[in-house]
Amino acid sequence: MNMEQLYKIFLAYPSVETDTRKIKKGDIFFALKGPNFNGNKFASKALEAGAAYCICDEPVTANHENVIYVEDALQTLQALAKHHRLQFHIPIIAITGSNGKTTTKELVHEVLSAKYICYTTKGNLNNHIGIPLTILSIKKDAEIAVIEMGANHQHEIESYCSYCLPTHGLITNCGKAHLEGFGGEEGVKKGKGELYTFLKNNDGIAFVNNDYDYLKEMSRGIQKIITYGTTHAATYCGETAENNTLLTVKITKGATGIIHTKLAGLYNLPNVMSAVCIGKTFGVTDDKIKNALEHYTPDNSRSQIIKKGTNIILLDAYNANPSSMSEAIKNFAEMKADKKIIIIGGMMELGDSSIAEHKNIIDLILKYNWEKVAVAGKDFIHLPPNILHFKDSIETAKWYSKQHFENSTILLKGSRSMAMEKVIEEII
Repeated sequence: MNMEQLYKIFLAYPSVETDTRKIKKGDIFFALKGPNFNGNKFASKALEAGAAYCICDEPVTANHENVIYVEDALQTLQALAKHHRLQFHIPIIAITGSNGKTTTKELVHEVLSAKYICYTTKGNLNNHIGIPLTILSIKKDAEIAVIEMGANHQHEIESYCSYCLPTHGLITNCGKAHLEGFGGEEGVKKGKGELYTFLKNNDGIAFVNNDYDYLKEMSRGIQKIITYGTTHAATYCGETAENNTLLTVKITKGATGIIHTKLAGLYNLPNVMSAVCIGKTFGVTDDKIKNALEHYTPDNSRSQIIKKGTNIILLDAYNANPSSMSEAIKNFAEMKADKKIIIIGGMMELGDSSIAEHKNIIDLILKYNWEKVAVAGKDFIHLPPNILHFKDSIETAKWYSKQHFENSTILLKGSRSMAMEKVIEEII
C-alpha cells in the first residue's frame, strides 16, 4: 500500500492511536515497538476495541482485512504525518529549548487562539511519536499550529523538522539539560540549533530572545529574525513590574499594557514575552494578548500556585535540570515572603556531571537563609546537617505530613521521574 492509499484511509478514519487502552471506535491503531513493548502483540485487542485498521510491521493473528502491513510502523506514522502536513499552507511554529518550552507553547497557543483556529501539542507529546500524532490531529479548519519539540540527543530536532516542516521557530534557551545525551552544553546548543538550521535552509522566520547572546549567534544567517527581550534593542520588550508570588509583566516596547499572569517565577518573563512577540507578529491586538495571558492558568505541576490553609506552595515539579533549578532557587530567594521552605528532588540525565551539578545546587541553596531545606535523591551527597536528605518523594511526603507548617511559602521542584508532587498529594 502506497502513501496515497493510506492517506485516503486516514481521511475516512482521521483519528490515530498508539495505545490500545485509549482506542475508540473508528481509530487507526499504529503498532509501535520499543525496548519494553511491542504494539503488534495488541493488534487483535485494538480491533476488538473498535479500531478500523491496524498498521503493523510484524505478522499478527488479527483479521487480515483490517491489518495493513508496512516495513516500519513508526516510520510510516511519521511519513503519514508529513503527507498530512503538506496539505496545509498555514504557519507552523516549532518551539524547542532546554527550559520553558511547554509553558511557552501553551502561552503562544492561548494568544494565537484569540484570533485564529490554532492547533497545538497536547500536554507533553513532544517526541518522535507525539509530534506526528499532533500533526495528524490538525483539522481542515486550521489557520495556524504550534508544535513543541523535545530532544535529548543530536539530530532529533532535525528529524522532527523533516516531517513537521515548520515555517517559524523559537528556541527558548540552551541550558544544562540532557547533558548525558547531548554530550555537554555545546552539544545542547548544537542539537537545539538544528531548528535554526532548518529555518535558515528553508526561508523560515525565527523568534529570538535578544537577551541571550548565544541565541543571536546561533541564529545568524536566518534571513528574517524577530526579537524579544528586556532591552530596547529587541523588537518587543518588557520587564517585571514587581516581584510578588505571581509574575506581573510591563510591556515597554512593541506593545502596551501591564499583564498580571497566574505564573509563579520571574523566570517565566521570557515565556510571556515570546507569546507577546508572536501574537503581535500575527496581528493579535494588545487587549487580546493581555486577556489571553491573564486568563491562562498553569497546571500539570508547572509554575502552579497552590494555596492551602495559611501556606503558599510553588509547585514546579514537572521537570528540572541545573539551569531551571538554579533559576527557581534564585527567584524564590528574591521573592517577598516569610518562612521560605525549599523541597527539591534530584535532576536526571546529567551523566558524569550529575554529582557535581547536584553539589552546585546545594552550594547555591547555602548562599541564602531558609526556614527549612529538604532534598530527595541519590545524587545529593555529603550534605551539611541543616539540609534534610530523603531517598525519594515518598519518604519526603512522610516527613512533610508531620511538619504542620503554617504561614509558609514552599518551593517544590524536581525532575519528572522524582514525582515530587507526591509530597503534597494528600493536601491538594
